[in-house]
Amino acid sequence: MDAVREKLIGMDQRYQTITNDLMDEKVFSNPALLTKLSKEQASLTQAVEAWHKLKALDERIEQANEMMKESDVELKEIAKMELEECLPAQEELLEHIQHLLIPKDPDDDHDVIMEIRGGAGGDEGNIFAGDLYRMYTRYAESKGWKVQVMETSISEAGGFSQVIFSIKGNEVYRDLKWESGVHRVQRVPKTESQGRVHTSTATVLCQPEAEEADIEIDPADLTIETHRASGAGGQHINKTDSAVRIVHVPTGITVNCQEGRSQIENRETAMRLIRARVYEEIKRQRDEEAGAARRAKIGTGDRSEKIRTYNYPQNRVTDHRIGLTITQLDRIMEGKLDGIIAGLQAEEEKKKLEESQG
Repeated sequence: MDAVREKLIGMDQRYQTITNDLMDEKVFSNPALLTKLSKEQASLTQAVEAWHKLKALDERIEQANEMMKESDVELKEIAKMELEECLPAQEELLEHIQHLLIPKDPDDDHDVIMEIRGGAGGDEGNIFAGDLYRMYTRYAESKGWKVQVMETSISEAGGFSQVIFSIKGNEVYRDLKWESGVHRVQRVPKTESQGRVHTSTATVLCQPEAEEADIEIDPADLTIETHRASGAGGQHINKTDSAVRIVHVPTGITVNCQEGRSQIENRETAMRLIRARVYEEIKRQRDEEAGAARRAKIGTGDRSEKIRTYNYPQNRVTDHRIGLTITQLDRIMEGKLDGIIAGLQAEEEKKKLEESQG
């Protein structure tokens, strides 16, 4: 038996084990475990269904080959017709299975926390950060996902010097994980009287939102402080110690939250951010140790990498990592990101397939 079929048998056995576990009252009364097992089962479904189809085809081909050994001419003709139908179907199914067996990113089913900052270009960089935020929220709306603003620093000229927000839904990280990096915009700023094209930037960071089951943070590793919020927000924001600052001492990762109306709300938001950032740091260290594991990545995933240019005069968007250019910038800024995301997903799949076969 070949390696593909052995792997499928293992997946089928795991699927059956999970099915039995899901009927266990102990699992049913544990929401976190129930969710985890349900997600794992869902991730195995396509491969298990394909395995059952492959088994059926294998049996038909085996029976047809036995019939070809018979002396009866009619039986041989029937067997020949059966093989002519089954062999191409088997080949096609095996190719489909190869794609199903490409290792999936374990974070693909996670929600995300995104951070956008205005970069080079001053006010224009902040305005562009606002445009990107709107682009992502429109895309999220089209997918039926939920967006929640966590922290903002609004720019006087419009847009944001910084905005942090979460997106919750089905396999959000799978679609948005390539958005981290420097996004460059080329256009005539509203403040430009001479009509000259300027280049400005905004940086995007997209991280999987870590659940408590993903990472355990020792409370002893955290320093938590409260203080009065600063900036806009009316009387309430300045009269109470509602802002929360949390430092994860081992990594030095620090977050400060003041957007919420209460200290409790800001503390919860700060913990979500700390969890996501520590989880991402652990992942980064693991990737560095693995070394070769990063070969299949598209780009570096670093927020300093220049990944995409939005050229307004030419109505063009170019993703530099895969050399993809789309002349529909106006649609993309309205959240029509499917073409870019599909191109990035295809490139990732191609790289992983090459790696698994090489």
